[in-house]
Amino acid sequence: MKRRLARALLLGAAVTVTPALFTPALADEDPAQDAAKNQAQQGLDLDEIVITATALPQSKFNTSVSVSTLNPDQIAQSSPSSAADILRNIPGFRAEASGGEGNANIAVRGLPVASGGAKFLQLQEDGLPIMQFGDIAFGTADTYLRADYNVARVEAIRGGSASTFASNAPGGVINFVSDTGEKEGGAIGLTRGLDYNETRADFAYGGPIAPGWRFHVGGYYHTGEGPRSVGYDDAMNGGQVKANVTHDMEKGFIRLDFKYLNDRSPVYLPVPLAISGSGSNPHISSLAGFDALSGAFQSPYFRKDLAIDANGNRLTTNIGDGYHPVSTAFGGEASFEVAPGWTLDDKFRVADNTGDFVGPYPQEVDRASVLATEIGGTGATLQYASGPNAGQTVSAASVGGNGLASRIALFNVKLNDLGTYTNDLKVTKTLDTLPLGKGAVSFGYYKARQNIDMDWHWNTYLETVNGKDAVLLNVLNASGKTVTSNGLVAYGEPYWGNCCVRSYDMHYDIDAPYAAVNWAWDKLTVDASLRYDYGHASGSYAGPTGTTALDVNQDGVLQVPELTVPVVNQSVANPVNYDWHYISYSIGANYAIDRDLALFVRYSEGGRANADRLAFGSINADGSTAYQNAVNKVKQAEGGVKWRSDIGLSVFLTGFYANTEEANQDVTSLTQRFISRVYDAEGAELEASYRYGAFQLDAGVTYTHSRITKDEITPSDVGNVPQRQADFVYQITPSYVGNDYSVGVNIIGTTDSYADTTNKLVMPGYAQVNLFATYNLTNDIVWSFSANNLFNTLGLTEVDGTTDAVPSNGILLARSINGRTFKTGVKYSF
Repeated sequence: MKRRLARALLLGAAVTVTPALFTPALADEDPAQDAAKNQAQQGLDLDEIVITATALPQSKFNTSVSVSTLNPDQIAQSSPSSAADILRNIPGFRAEASGGEGNANIAVRGLPVASGGAKFLQLQEDGLPIMQFGDIAFGTADTYLRADYNVARVEAIRGGSASTFASNAPGGVINFVSDTGEKEGGAIGLTRGLDYNETRADFAYGGPIAPGWRFHVGGYYHTGEGPRSVGYDDAMNGGQVKANVTHDMEKGFIRLDFKYLNDRSPVYLPVPLAISGSGSNPHISSLAGFDALSGAFQSPYFRKDLAIDANGNRLTTNIGDGYHPVSTAFGGEASFEVAPGWTLDDKFRVADNTGDFVGPYPQEVDRASVLATEIGGTGATLQYASGPNAGQTVSAASVGGNGLASRIALFNVKLNDLGTYTNDLKVTKTLDTLPLGKGAVSFGYYKARQNIDMDWHWNTYLETVNGKDAVLLNVLNASGKTVTSNGLVAYGEPYWGNCCVRSYDMHYDIDAPYAAVNWAWDKLTVDASLRYDYGHASGSYAGPTGTTALDVNQDGVLQVPELTVPVVNQSVANPVNYDWHYISYSIGANYAIDRDLALFVRYSEGGRANADRLAFGSINADGSTAYQNAVNKVKQAEGGVKWRSDIGLSVFLTGFYANTEEANQDVTSLTQRFISRVYDAEGAELEASYRYGAFQLDAGVTYTHSRITKDEITPSDVGNVPQRQADFVYQITPSYVGNDYSVGVNIIGTTDSYADTTNKLVMPGYAQVNLFATYNLTNDIVWSFSANNLFNTLGLTEVDGTTDAVPSNGILLARSINGRTFKTGVKYSF
């Protein structure tokens, strides 16, 4: 451990500058030097006060954690298509935000994304988690998060004190901080896609309303098809409203806030691509008839699904619902000086979260003749089941114009209840009479509850492989009998062993007392914190016990798919009844050599309790589970340097080491996989900013060396690189800001990575180039233009369904970033 810590610190100090190379920022410096320093501070803004995952508000310069912040202007530069997309501009984070407006995979510092979501991170709004667990299957936190004019800034803490100031977040905390109306004013904006159909309106207004009172309200509404060809104009339809009101008093404040989110947007799942070459040097491109950058399996000719829900009732689903989060949240915050030197802080939120997750997933893509034979036997033929040619027989070689077909598993999940309750109470005592320096002690208690009540009812269809306006196919056996039903191959997904007809009704109670100590003397600040998490899981989960014959469509005839219908058997539901507990601690120090140079070091150990992904394999018959399944530990060491100069340059460099346990389940692959591994990762994060007159440059790069060091299920993977973990991930944004205009380029890139832990297939690196420009039409009206993925780069973020170097049929199932899109907008500020 000492050797690894030393190596991490050396990485973090690799570009430390000699103090003699610059002059301390003294009060009598000349105006030119002051102006240059102001420009540097506007870059990384090291004097900005950070409130996330800290006992006391501190500046970035004086804190001993790795922290980055983004303001609304910086967010807009990358033209993000989702909240998770914003994170790609923060060093240390790897956000695979190619799934649309939710369900992103987010990792930090080599901590793994073995299945999905953001397992070791916590996404917050105003200091409280959106979900208590970041990787709830089909109910990830980012699905219930939307960035709009309400966002005042984003604070991202990597490692460090995240272990002790948040539950289940040893890797970091990302906090979307809302505007609370400190300054009076507002804005109205309209944005329109130029080469795709989406129109979005945003608004916000806030300010004082009476002596001691202020408010802020904002939101958005959008409608359209979106950047991929799903084939219907209401694929994006909905919005959000958020509001808060604050009463400022002499010794504190009280704030109440409200949020209502009801939105629909398409679920983008893997699509087929052509692959050739070797596993170490693959050549990947779009298939004929399916553009991987803009195509989708959603279609106007594939809109409805009929299934049996967990209670045995027939359920009709609109496939166009896609991501459909519905959240009504009410909360508040209070901060008071209750006695001289004593401050009480409390935050609470109650959120009613429900919704849907509906999207077509290609289980298998191959020649239509191959799939026809698999489904209907030798001599099977095909017939169009939907679209303008419905009912017509078609030769397998000419299906869809390219002779390809796809066995589709329709991911159809009803999110009945993902509601949360959270309360975080903290008392702080400042210590101003210490023999040396000053200090503070804090004591807190965190109480939370998370419901996970959902119903999976997936069915299987056969569809043409067309990126636009695909149609369903029927299969007829050699005798001419239809063995499908209007494109429906089967109720359930027998290709995966009917793994995913499921029902969950589980509840998680979390309690966590914590304490922190802060001390500052001269140029040195030291902090230490401790947290004890304990929780209880209760409830049940159930799946089918075989199949049954059932007239699902109630037409009086048992069609072939109706002969084997998997139905959840609630009478033999499995219990959930186990406890977990773990201790987290963190200690760090920051030393300010002068006003412009500081060094810091930190060691932390935190835990992460697992939730719904333990079901169907890792929970015992009596509802208990092994401790190593219930809790995964993360140990981290980090150290680095913060520096700003009088030439407009500022740098934040951190070296890190992390050791991570992982117990998980992956259901979004061709085989249901259970995971029990240990990972080691070390590397460095560099965040830099340069200002020279109207020229600005913001950049970041993360180097990660990560390996699997233990694997109880697949020992052959030991020594391999975790899936999708690149050596380098980078961001660079040069821009020019004139008096009435701005123009710039945002580049987000990654080097090669491996598609799977077998390390047989390389995912090629790529660079996505985004262009942005603004022009002030008047003092209050700004026109904007942006191009996302300007060069239409194919960039893979995920490969599913294979561990082979190159699939024998030359077809790869993967997710890519979206192709080139242009949009323009106008914003009126008042």
